[in-house]
Amino acid sequence: MGPRALSLTAGAALVAGALCSGCGAVPHPASHPNANTVTDRALATLVREARPIGHAPRFHPAARGPLIGACRRRLGARYGVHVELFAADRVVLLASGIGTRPPRRRSEGRITSAGCYGALATLEPTGVVLVSPGTALTLSAVFRSWGQPLSAHRLASFRTAPGHPLEVFLDGHRWVGAPGAVPLRRHAEIVVEAGPHVPPHSHYTFPPGT
Repeated sequence: MGPRALSLTAGAALVAGALCSGCGAVPHPASHPNANTVTDRALATLVREARPIGHAPRFHPAARGPLIGACRRRLGARYGVHVELFAADRVVLLASGIGTRPPRRRSEGRITSAGCYGALATLEPTGVVLVSPGTALTLSAVFRSWGQPLSAHRLASFRTAPGHPLEVFLDGHRWVGAPGAVPLRRHAEIVVEAGPHVPPHSHYTFPPGT
């Protein structure tokens, strides 16, 4: 699957999740006079928010930073946080393998086992960060374990234009503090943009168990 297909598939899943929230109470489209309008609006939102994944290596830097916390043999109980990154109007992939140590085993791009896991870990490049409960970590820990810089004007290898700091959003709302201070709370949707502006998602459909 190419980068554009991967990006659009992820976006389609978000729209499907949005349309299905409260599915049991939604009438059949044929009996709902506004059904087509609702669908058209959802698709229009998807188009506005979708961006292809950047092709250059700087858009998908590998994990190379230290583990955060103890190195545990088992992944254990975790909750999910979703992190979306944009620069140069493209998606920057949060690497898989952050917070893990070899040997690693993979299946279809997903890490199925590792030598050990830190307090936060990524198993696939979807932006989902798995966090140990009770750790009170922030976004700066993700970037430190990734081995990439994060500041008011820096997102990995990308810098913002002079006078234009990063745009950061938490659950669709603008974050006014330091980018690294965003809390990794359960099911948070965190969006960081180095420009130009991309309409941020307000939520993410997490896999079962996270």
